[in-house]
Amino acid sequence: MHIKEFARLTGVSVRTLHYYDEIGLLKPAFVDKQNGYRDYDKKSLERMVEILFYRELDFPLKTILKILSSPDYDKATALRRQKELLTLKKERLERLISALDEAEKGGIPMNTFKNNEYEAARKQYADEAKQRWGSTDAFKEYEQKTEGCSAEKQSNIVAGLNKVIAEFAAIKDSVSPESEAAQALVKKLQQYITDNFYTCTPEILKSLGQMYVADNRFKSNIDENGEGTAEFISEAIKVYFV
Repeated sequence: MHIKEFARLTGVSVRTLHYYDEIGLLKPAFVDKQNGYRDYDKKSLERMVEILFYRELDFPLKTILKILSSPDYDKATALRRQKELLTLKKERLERLISALDEAEKGGIPMNTFKNNEYEAARKQYADEAKQRWGSTDAFKEYEQKTEGCSAEKQSNIVAGLNKVIAEFAAIKDSVSPESEAAQALVKKLQQYITDNFYTCTPEILKSLGQMYVADNRFKSNIDENGEGTAEFISEAIKVYFV
């Protein structure tokens, strides 16, 4: 869909979408080189939902970019939390609509206007996210490494990580996870994360390997390089520490 249609669908202005593109937070799926028109797709919409979730939690755009770019970002959890918050909002709106019906009959139940449940959930999710991302040594190190990085450089860093994933996909059908080639790529993955994100300790690498197959969203994204890529990487990481 074109940028204006995407803006209407998401409730974000075209100017904001241009800015998100500029800082590398949300890139268009396609840009026409001749006229500069931006087009967005289903993945763009999923990305926007994640951005809006963290905006709802009052995270600054710079922090959201770092979170979404992290190799251990848990997309599935973020989307589930967003759904829970939206459900609470929906329930409150339904109560308000019922209150208006009551008002037409001459009375309004005042507790209808309370928003405690939503605010409590919002605070809980924000605290959890900050504890998960903002308070860890890994994230602090990540912030230091990416401090002052341009949007283009951060985009290139993520592209580099995806390239390593693609290398796993290229060999998964011809070698075993125990092979020298697969093990060399595990070492390369660990070093790439250390060089560009945070120190990828054995514990962190093991955790990533488990998440690549346990989290369906993670697995789906990785397997876009080829069915079974996530499982292959996970198995190769297991072997790496045997």
